[in-house]
Amino acid sequence: MKVFDLDLIDTHYYIKRNSIVEQIQFNNRTFYAKFERIDEPLTPLLLEQHLQREYTIAAPLLENGYTDYLVIEYKGEEYQRFHYLIKHLFDTLHIEKYHIYQGKSEERIQVFIEVDKLSLEEADKQLKELSNLLKQKLTKKWKCLPDISLPEAYNIITLPYKKLI
Repeated sequence: MKVFDLDLIDTHYYIKRNSIVEQIQFNNRTFYAKFERIDEPLTPLLLEQHLQREYTIAAPLLENGYTDYLVIEYKGEEYQRFHYLIKHLFDTLHIEKYHIYQGKSEERIQVFIEVDKLSLEEADKQLKELSNLLKQKLTKKWKCLPDISLPEAYNIITLPYKKLI
């Protein structure tokens, strides 16, 4: 599925519901999912309805234990500072293939870093390193995906609403 500049997994998608749709047992924890898995490709109409905020749609980040994107999603009042800090950090680390989007609100920034079929373990390791570098400059108000401590149904990302760079 093509969303802005992103080529996301198109075998299925998730749609947010108003109530819990699934209870997931994972690593001795219970997760309550509000996103329902739909086993078909996302249609252009549904994508348009998401962009118009009629539905909230999410895409999976993992396929057979591998990902093509590392995602850092920031939600906080210092979103402009985070935006510039992430660009500076990526310049310093020579990370060139990334995209920055606005999420559902102005305070939600989604950063997608392109990778080539990275295992969940390696993705988790790289994201922890990036997160630790960000923590030196900013209070942690972000999450990193995919995350090895979450079940597959939680390693999803809400589709962005607006391209920032």
